[in-house]
Amino acid sequence: MKCKNILFFCFLFTISNCIAQNGLERFLKPSDTLNSKRTKAVIISEVAVSAVALVGLNQLWYADYPRSNFHFINDNNDWLQMDKAGHVYSSYHLGRLGSEMLQWSGASSKQQLIYGAGLGFAFLTAVEVLDGFSSEWGASTGDVIANATGTALYVSQELLWKEQRITPKFSFHTTRYAKQRPEILGSSFSEQILKDYNGQTYWLSANLKSFFKDSKIPKILNVAIGYGADGMLSGKPENSDFISNENLPRSRQFYLSLDLDLTKIETNSHFLKTFFSVFSVLKIPAPTIEYTVNEGFRTHILYF
Repeated sequence: MKCKNILFFCFLFTISNCIAQNGLERFLKPSDTLNSKRTKAVIISEVAVSAVALVGLNQLWYADYPRSNFHFINDNNDWLQMDKAGHVYSSYHLGRLGSEMLQWSGASSKQQLIYGAGLGFAFLTAVEVLDGFSSEWGASTGDVIANATGTALYVSQELLWKEQRITPKFSFHTTRYAKQRPEILGSSFSEQILKDYNGQTYWLSANLKSFFKDSKIPKILNVAIGYGADGMLSGKPENSDFISNENLPRSRQFYLSLDLDLTKIETNSHFLKTFFSVFSVLKIPAPTIEYTVNEGFRTHILYF
């Protein structure tokens, strides 16, 4: 395992050096002062990508269902709140992306928080508006609260510590349930990542060195607590007759595991910094303790 890790990092550094020669390193380096061209590029890109995403979502997801007057629904008990955890995760990382893009353009910390960190909340709120005008769904107050929570998690840490000590992360494994209801839980791996809540785990990963700065704890070592659920072939408990033949209850799962904060790896390569920032959205496979309600504890040598 150690040999493979060494080869992996050697490969990354080799790629990094090649890219640096082509000028991408200079492009990825954040500006020391406000760069108006970069700022305009960031704003135009964010607006364009968001608009295209919303139009595409409207055509692919909502077009086949009739419209209705704007309305709210209460879906807070659906999927054992796994979808709400997903909203927290998505709004946090969309906000983090918006903030880091403005940092790249040389914007001030205040501008990064006001305009960048709000990107996730703004985009996901627009999605809720589309939901609200669809007769099949409806805007969810629980979703809006989750979106605000994810944004607040990012902003509050920047204001309090000027760094992100606690990061939402994601992991996924395939389950047997998708084969039983592929139209709901996904028929392909890419669909199941988004739809099969039984295989999703959402984590809060805390960097230990950030909290214990005088300790000898490695800078990249994190401890993570996770939340998952199992036994769900539908969102609502009353629609769970699909699994009655197996007598499988819907159950919550809680996890305790180790993790790595890749952004703490020291490097002068802006390509690697970008690479580590992108992949920090994922939980590293590691030894894990699992507690399933009504079943008790179990351990995993590696869990993802």
